[in-house]
Amino acid sequence: MVAATASGGGGMGFWIFYIIFLAAMMWFIAIRPQQKEKKKMQQLLASVAIGDNVLTSSGFYGVIIDMTDDTVIIEFGGNKNCRIPMQKAAIVQVEKPEA
Repeated sequence: MVAATASGGGGMGFWIFYIIFLAAMMWFIAIRPQQKEKKKMQQLLASVAIGDNVLTSSGFYGVIIDMTDDTVIIEFGGNKNCRIPMQKAAIVQVEKPEA
Protein backbone atom coordinates (compact mmCIF):
# COMPACT_ATOMS: atom_id res chain seq x y z
CA MET A 1 0.00 0.00 0.00
CA VAL A 2 2.91 2.37 0.64
CA ALA A 3 4.22 1.81 -2.89
CA ALA A 4 0.85 2.81 -4.38
CA THR A 5 0.83 6.07 -2.43
CA ALA A 6 4.36 6.96 -3.50
CA SER A 7 3.65 6.43 -7.18
CA GLY A 8 0.47 8.51 -6.94
CA GLY A 9 2.41 11.41 -5.39
CA GLY A 10 5.00 11.20 -8.17
CA GLY A 11 2.24 11.42 -10.74
CA MET A 12 0.86 14.57 -9.15
CA GLY A 13 4.32 16.15 -9.13
CA PHE A 14 4.64 15.36 -12.83
CA TRP A 15 1.36 17.13 -13.63
CA ILE A 16 2.35 20.22 -11.63
CA PHE A 17 5.70 20.34 -13.45
CA TYR A 18 3.89 19.80 -16.77
CA ILE A 19 1.49 22.72 -16.15
CA ILE A 20 4.37 25.01 -15.14
CA PHE A 21 6.31 23.93 -18.23
CA LEU A 22 3.34 24.68 -20.52
CA ALA A 23 2.81 28.10 -18.92
CA ALA A 24 6.51 28.94 -19.43
CA MET A 25 6.38 27.84 -23.07
CA MET A 26 3.27 29.94 -23.67
CA TRP A 27 5.03 32.96 -22.16
CA PHE A 28 8.14 32.49 -24.35
CA ILE A 29 6.14 31.84 -27.54
CA ALA A 30 3.23 34.28 -27.26
CA ILE A 31 3.50 36.93 -24.57
CA ARG A 32 7.21 37.85 -24.62
CA PRO A 33 7.42 38.58 -28.39
CA GLN A 34 4.28 40.73 -28.18
CA GLN A 35 5.80 42.77 -25.36
CA LYS A 36 8.99 43.28 -27.37
CA GLU A 37 7.04 44.35 -30.46
CA LYS A 38 4.90 46.77 -28.43
CA LYS A 39 7.99 48.33 -26.86
CA LYS A 40 9.63 48.67 -30.29
CA MET A 41 6.50 50.36 -31.68
CA GLN A 42 6.34 52.80 -28.75
CA GLN A 43 9.98 53.76 -29.37
CA LEU A 44 9.23 54.26 -33.07
CA LEU A 45 6.27 56.54 -32.36
CA ALA A 46 8.26 58.48 -29.76
CA SER A 47 11.00 59.19 -32.33
CA VAL A 48 8.61 60.64 -34.94
CA ALA A 49 9.30 64.29 -35.81
CA ILE A 50 8.10 66.89 -38.30
CA GLY A 51 9.66 66.31 -41.72
CA ASP A 52 9.97 62.53 -41.38
CA ASN A 53 8.87 60.31 -44.25
CA VAL A 54 6.39 57.74 -42.97
CA LEU A 55 4.46 54.71 -44.14
CA THR A 56 0.94 54.41 -42.74
CA SER A 57 -0.93 51.22 -41.89
CA SER A 58 -3.12 51.80 -44.97
CA GLY A 59 -0.04 51.69 -47.21
CA PHE A 60 0.35 55.40 -48.00
CA TYR A 61 3.73 57.15 -47.95
CA GLY A 62 3.84 60.76 -46.81
CA VAL A 63 5.68 63.47 -44.91
CA ILE A 64 4.71 64.68 -41.44
CA ILE A 65 4.00 68.42 -41.53
CA ASP A 66 2.41 68.94 -38.09
CA MET A 67 2.01 67.00 -34.83
CA THR A 68 0.10 67.03 -31.57
CA ASP A 69 0.21 64.46 -28.75
CA ASP A 70 -1.60 61.65 -30.55
CA THR A 71 -2.40 63.12 -33.98
CA VAL A 72 -0.20 63.90 -36.98
CA ILE A 73 -0.97 65.72 -40.23
CA ILE A 74 0.61 63.95 -43.16
CA GLU A 75 1.08 65.38 -46.64
CA PHE A 76 0.75 62.78 -49.39
CA GLY A 77 2.34 63.06 -52.83
CA GLY A 78 3.54 66.26 -54.47
CA ASN A 79 0.14 67.94 -54.20
CA LYS A 80 0.31 70.44 -51.33
CA ASN A 81 -3.48 70.25 -50.90
CA CYS A 82 -3.47 66.57 -49.94
CA ARG A 83 -3.02 66.77 -46.16
CA ILE A 84 -4.75 64.28 -43.92
CA PRO A 85 -4.82 64.21 -40.10
CA MET A 86 -4.47 60.75 -38.58
CA GLN A 87 -3.50 59.06 -35.35
CA LYS A 88 0.16 58.39 -34.60
CA ALA A 89 -0.72 54.73 -34.11
CA ALA A 90 -1.37 54.47 -37.87
CA ILE A 91 2.34 54.96 -38.57
CA VAL A 92 4.15 51.67 -39.13
CA GLN A 93 7.50 52.82 -40.55
CA VAL A 94 9.59 56.00 -40.21
CA GLU A 95 12.43 57.20 -42.40
CA LYS A 96 14.40 60.17 -41.19
CA PRO A 97 15.31 62.79 -43.83
CA GLU A 98 18.97 62.85 -44.77
CA ALA A 99 20.84 65.93 -43.57
